[in-house]
Amino acid sequence: MSDIDARLTELEVRVAFVDDTVNALSSADAEIARRLDLLERAVRDLRSDLVNMRAGLGSDPATEPPPPHY
Repeated sequence: MSDIDARLTELEVRVAFVDDTVNALSSADAEIARRLDLLERAVRDLRSDLVNMRAGLGSDPATEPPPPHY
């Protein structure tokens, strides 16, 4: 094998490795984006639940029915 053939083979191997790495990173990026979307949705839901809980806690005591022991 000549020197040029060896260099060409080495470059082809490197390009194949870079291609595999790019594909793996692309898959990882898609998974991270999917997880981020799920986490953002969960935070939005939790924030909504917290607002609803605060609204329930801050209700007017005069409109509350008396406790059961009265």
